[in-house]
Amino acid sequence: MHDANHPVCALPYCTLWAQGRSPFCVNHRSRWEAVGRPDIDEFTVLCESYGDDRFDFRPLGDRRQLRLELQHALQCRNDERQVKTPAAVARPVIALAAVSPVASLLDWPIELWVKFFDANHSAQHGQNGQVAFLRYAYRCLEDLLCGSGWEAEFPRDVWELRRLGIEGRKRLRFDGIPQSWLRELAKRFARWRLSIGRSPNQTYIDVQAVTRLARFLEAPPVSVTSLAELDRATLERYLADLSTDPRALHTRSRDISSLGAFLDAIRRHEWDRALPTSAAFYPDDFPKREKRLPRGLAGHIMAQVEQPAHLDRWHNPDTRLITLILMRCGLRIGDAGKIAFDCVVRDGDGAPYLRYVNRKMKREALVPIDEEIEQAIAEQQQRILHRWTEGSPWLFTAPKMNPDGRKPLSTHSYRGQLRDWLDRCDVRDEHGRPVHLTPHQWRHTFGTRLINKDVPQEVVRVLLDHSSGEMTAHYARLHDTTVRRHWEKASKVNAKGETVTIDPDGPLAEANWAKQRLGRVTQALPNGFCGLPVQKTCPHANACLTCPMFVTTPEFLPQHREHRQQVLQIITAAEARGQQRLAEMNQQVLGNLDNIIVTLEADFGPEEQETEDAC
Repeated sequence: MHDANHPVCALPYCTLWAQGRSPFCVNHRSRWEAVGRPDIDEFTVLCESYGDDRFDFRPLGDRRQLRLELQHALQCRNDERQVKTPAAVARPVIALAAVSPVASLLDWPIELWVKFFDANHSAQHGQNGQVAFLRYAYRCLEDLLCGSGWEAEFPRDVWELRRLGIEGRKRLRFDGIPQSWLRELAKRFARWRLSIGRSPNQTYIDVQAVTRLARFLEAPPVSVTSLAELDRATLERYLADLSTDPRALHTRSRDISSLGAFLDAIRRHEWDRALPTSAAFYPDDFPKREKRLPRGLAGHIMAQVEQPAHLDRWHNPDTRLITLILMRCGLRIGDAGKIAFDCVVRDGDGAPYLRYVNRKMKREALVPIDEEIEQAIAEQQQRILHRWTEGSPWLFTAPKMNPDGRKPLSTHSYRGQLRDWLDRCDVRDEHGRPVHLTPHQWRHTFGTRLINKDVPQEVVRVLLDHSSGEMTAHYARLHDTTVRRHWEKASKVNAKGETVTIDPDGPLAEANWAKQRLGRVTQALPNGFCGLPVQKTCPHANACLTCPMFVTTPEFLPQHREHRQQVLQIITAAEARGQQRLAEMNQQVLGNLDNIIVTLEADFGPEEQETEDAC
C-alpha cells in the first residue's frame, strides 16, 4: 500500500518501502552497498539484468589492446557454443590483466601468466576455470597472430591441428627430435600422412616413433649425425634396444611399422637421397604375436546384459538403443556414436538396414536390423526433433556442452554410462565377481555367435564390414568346436554301409578328430571324408566307395542317391555293349551305395526325411 510518509524503493519494479533515508528497500540497499554504491540509474540497469552475465572491462582503463584481446576471447567462446564462461570466471582474469605491466597478453609466455596468476591469488578454490579461460584467451590470440593453413603451421615445431582444420588430437610435437635434419623429414612425413587421409591419432603415433628413434640415434654409443649413417646395421641395433622396451609387444610392433613407412616415404618421394638403400625393415623384424582367441563374452554374461529388465535400467533411452545396436549389429563404439540422423534404408523387399560409416575403413556400410531396433531408431529421431526443432546431424548427441545438437555422443561419455549401468544391474561372472566389459567385446561376441551358428564366413565378413577374410578368420577359430560337435553327433557310415562308432569321450577322441580335420583339408571328397592317415598313400586310386577308409554321414545322402543313378546308367550301358568287366567293377560300388543309403536313411529319421523332401 502506498503511503506518502513511507516512500517505496527507487527501483521501478519494487513496491517495498524504502529503508530510512536510503532510496532502496532493505534488500536492494544491501545489494547496492555490495556492488560499491553506484548511481541509481546504473544500479537499476544492474538489477534489471540480474541473472545475465555482465563483463566489466573498466578496470583495464585506457589499455585498449588488453580489452580487445579479452573481448575477442569471450566472443570466440560464445561462437563455439561448447563451454559457457560466466562473469565470475572472466572477472579475475580481467583484474589480473589490469594489474600486469604488459600491454598485450602475448607479451608474456603462457607459463609466466600462470605463475603471475598464482602469485596474485592466494585462494585456490575455483581457479581451474579461471586459469583455463586465461589459457583459452592466449590460444585464441596465438591463432589470430599465426594464421591458419600449412604455410603458417609447417615451420613451427608444435603443430596446432585446429589451425589446419583437422579434428582429433590438439597438437603434434616435433620439438622432441633434437636433430634438425630428422625433424624436417618427420614434418614432411606427418604432413603427407595427414594429407592422404591418415587419422590424427595414427600420425601422432608416427611422430612418436620417429622421436624415439631420434633419441636412440643421439645417444653416445650410437651418435648418428646424418641420414647417410642410418644404415641397416644401425636399425638392427635399434631393434635390439627396442626389444628391451617395457611397453606392450603391440606398441613396439606399431613403432616398427611407423618407422618402416617413414623410411619408405623418404626413399619413394626422394625427400633425401642420402638415405642408404639398406635402411629398411623387413617382416621378420616384427615381434611375433601370440594368437589370441576373440574376446567374446561368455553366454551367462550375455544372458544378464540382454535381459529386458536390465536394459530398462539405462537412464537414457538413447544409450539403451546404442547398446542394442552394439550387441545385435556388431558396430564399433566409435562408429555407433556417429550414426547419422537418417540412418535407415530399405531394400527392394522393404527390409530395413542400418547405414553407418566404417571410420576404420573410411567407407559406408550396411547391416540388417530387426523391427525392435527399427522402431527404437524412429523414437530416437522423434526425441531429437523434439529437443532441436531444426534437427541434428547425429542420431546420438552429446548430453552436455551441446546447445545446438551439433556434437555427437563421444566414446568417453558412453563408456562412463556403461560402467554405471553395469553397477546398477550388478552383472557378475561365474565366480561372482563384478563384470567390467568394453563395448568392443560385443562386436567380438556378435561375430563369434554368427560363426558358431554356422553362418558362412563370407557372410560374417560382410556383416562386420571387414576388408578381408583374414580379419574374419580371427572369429572363425572358434568354429572348430561347432564343427566337431556336429561330427560327433552325426551318424558315420563306411563304404560297406556299416556304422562307424567314435566315442567322443574316449582316449582317442582328440586324435581321431585331428585326423578327420586333416582329412577334410588334404583329401576332401564330394560325398564324405577320407579316414586314411595323411602319412599314407591311397592304394585305391581314389575309388573311395571301395576304400575301407571311406567315411560318410547323412548330410551327403543327396550325393549318394545321385551317384547311385549314375552307376546304374553305367552298368546298364556296359551290359548293353557287352562290357562285363566294367559292369562287374561297378556292381560292387552299386552294392555299397545301396547299403550306405539304406543305413543312412534309417538313422536320418522321418522328420529329417520330410524336411529334406520339402526342400
